[in-house]
Amino acid sequence: MRRVRTVLLAAALVAVLTACTPTTATPPSMAGGGEDRPVVAFYGDSYTRGTSASSSDLRWSTIICADRGWTEINRSENGLGFVNRRDRMGAGLDDIPGQIIADDPDIVFVTMGLNDNFSYDTAADRIRATIDSDLTRLDTELPDARIVVVEPFWYTVDRPASVDVIIGWVRDAAARIDADWIPGASRWLDGHYAGSPEDWIAADGLHPNDAGYAEFATRMDAALRALDPPL
Repeated sequence: MRRVRTVLLAAALVAVLTACTPTTATPPSMAGGGEDRPVVAFYGDSYTRGTSASSSDLRWSTIICADRGWTEINRSENGLGFVNRRDRMGAGLDDIPGQIIADDPDIVFVTMGLNDNFSYDTAADRIRATIDSDLTRLDTELPDARIVVVEPFWYTVDRPASVDVIIGWVRDAAARIDADWIPGASRWLDGHYAGSPEDWIAADGLHPNDAGYAEFATRMDAALRALDPPL
């Protein structure tokens, strides 16, 4: 791993035991961050925003930040994809990568791709190109940051063929920039869909509930500890 902040991050994790400071759009200088608290930015959709959780403290991103003493900047948005909703300039969704670059984080999580399945039939080429351009831009403009790319989430037992295609595109783009890769996340809800005996889906039938987000946090924690070097 070529990212030079790794040693500093490891030292900070030993030294810092306080909870993270979650935010959805606040620069780290205003979010309680300090030089000894790694700043972690999240670029994702509603599954990382924590939609349908009873509290933002119970979304998986905030749980893992709290466990590690990280300052969280969560720029995830409902319905967001590499293509989906990216033309919403008035809503500030056209350049979230640029916002993350301005945050100058130590770690970037990319958890995108679920919503692009709904545009796949008409925008496949643009989805693939934007996956490459977003990850390449983050890598180029944040050369000292560690980038963690998560396999796109999914939420039903039935999987359109596009799910695996988009997963492959994201995995390949992550490999090209030497990012960390978290596999298997599209299967984290397997067996726990709406109506199942152990239901991890909220009443809206789409997003995880508190139990689902807790399971995501448990699985993400294990995946991060298995990286080389671990996070």
